[in-house]
This record gives sequence, C-alpha cells and structure tokens, in this order.
Amino acid sequence: MLAKVPSIKLANLPTPLEETPRLAKKIGISKLLFKRDDLTGFAGGGNKARKLEYDFAEILLGGYDVVITAGGIQSNHARMTAAAARKTGLDVKLVLGGPDFKKFQGNLLLDVLFGAEIRYLVNDDDNDHLTAAMQEWAEELIKRGKNPFIIPIGGSTGLGAVGYFRAIKELAGQTGERQIQIVMAVGSCGTLAGSILGAKVFLPEARIVGISVSRSSKAINQATTQIINECAKILKLNIDLDKISVESYDQYYDEYGVITRESKNSVLECANLEGIILDPIYTGKSMCGMIDLLDKGIIDPDITTVFLHTGGIPIIYSFESEFEKSANCTKIYNKY
Repeated sequence: MLAKVPSIKLANLPTPLEETPRLAKKIGISKLLFKRDDLTGFAGGGNKARKLEYDFAEILLGGYDVVITAGGIQSNHARMTAAAARKTGLDVKLVLGGPDFKKFQGNLLLDVLFGAEIRYLVNDDDNDHLTAAMQEWAEELIKRGKNPFIIPIGGSTGLGAVGYFRAIKELAGQTGERQIQIVMAVGSCGTLAGSILGAKVFLPEARIVGISVSRSSKAINQATTQIINECAKILKLNIDLDKISVESYDQYYDEYGVITRESKNSVLECANLEGIILDPIYTGKSMCGMIDLLDKGIIDPDITTVFLHTGGIPIIYSFESEFEKSANCTKIYNKY
C-alpha cells in the first residue's frame, strides 16, 4: 500500500499520449509517441506542474507565507513556481542567474507578469551560488518576521519526484504496451528519478533514458539515485533500490542554456513534421540526443519509444534572433 502524499491541483491531467508518425518515419523508428506534458496547462504548461502540486501542499500545510526558488534566466521551474505562489495567495522571490540581458523575454517576461521579485546574478548561474543567494534572502525575510520556504533548484526533491512516479502510472494506463523506451531531458534530475521509480512499480519492462542538458552523467546518476531513495521513503515503497540503475547521456549540450545547431534543427524538424513546438535548451537537446542514440543503435528502432515532452515552450520566444533566420516571408506593400 502506497503512502498517501498530500497534493494540490495545478496540472490538467492526464496529459495526451500522441503518436507522431511523420517524425518517426523521418528518423527511422517504428513507433514514436509524445507524452504531452507541455500540455499540463498551468502557467504555460510543462513538467514542473506535477512536482509543484506536492511542494505547495507542504508549503500550505506548513503555514509559510513566502516562496523562494532559483534557476537560470529561462527557468521553467521559476516561472511555474511564481504562478503557483500567486494561485495560492503567497509572495514569491526568484533568484535567477545567467548572462546579462537587454530584454525581458520568454520565461523571464512571465516571471515579471506573475509579479515575482527577482534578484539576478549577472553572468553567474552556478547552482551553489544560486542556493547561497536563496538562503541569504530567506534569512533577511526571517528577520522581517516572514516565514519563507525554499524550493530547491528545479523542484527536484523526493517529494517533487512523487509527481513523476504518478505520471508513469498514468502513462502505463495509456500505452497498453509494457516493453517501451521512455526518453526525456534531464536537468535537476527530479523528473528522471520519479520516472525511474514509477517504472519500477508500474512499467517494470520499460527502459528510461535520460539526455542531459546541464551536467555530467556521473553527476546525474548520483543526484538521481539520491532523489529515488528520498521518494521511495516518502511513498513507503518496499522494493529493492539496489537493483535500480540510471541510464543517462551527457554529450548533447555544450553549455547549459546555450542553443546548439543540432537542437535548433530538432526544433525545426518537429515543428515542420508534426506541428509540435520544442525548445532549444531542454526538449530540443533531448530530441537530438534521442535521434543520435537511435542512429548509433543504442535506442532500438523496433521498440515503441515515448518521448516525454517536458514543456519549456516560452523559452522559444527568447531565441527569436536564431529562428527568424528560417523565415520564409515575402513583404508586399500597397498591392491591394
């Protein structure tokens, strides 16, 4: 019997499982399905909604009045945390980091729309520095009589991973197949951890493949294993965790938050073949990684593959200078 874990409703679930035959034919795979977690609906959609349902239950039950979190300049997690705080009547503070910017675009613009107070570390998105800045801000707020709650970068905790443990149960009820390959982008490791643990229970013949967007496979494996153990403890799962392995690949990003030629091509290919929008930082990189692993024979073309679309669509609007080069537009003046 699984433990009951308190949650609130943010996401519109279940999200669709959509077949993409034109893309599958192009890349040479027998059957490719997209798990459309970009359509969770809340605040622009994305995978973070599933995690925040559990984080905010803890926040509300604990009587906290300010939420603090951190991430890069285009953090999906920061955007959705800001929205969840507003939906639940809480104040929100964001510590963001990255290159200096001239315009508020993409997720950063939405952070402003949700009224988040932002402290921006210019040219610095080191996780340790972001975490230290959050802690410093929390201490300031405590001195002012506030009761702040810090959500770690990416919301990647054992509690947040419960959201993806449940997501795999949802997927198992949709696919009708047991032996499948599930491919996803990996950043802060919570989605991967919850998915691996969920597969252990609900889809034991499934293979979970993580494509890194920000760190080495060694770091991913360590962080994911830790979160799996935390999540299993919360759920009171009686399973042998020593037999759980983590499969991840780290060769498809140059630097976190930076577009690559391959990820740009993946975005354009999905848009042109299936009308599905990816972003060049997370899902675009995991897509080009999946295609390369398929070409190398690491992913089996004859086994049904599920691509977990984790969202991130607002990010595309911060890369207009890259994608406007692909425009096929003729300007006509004063003809009619």
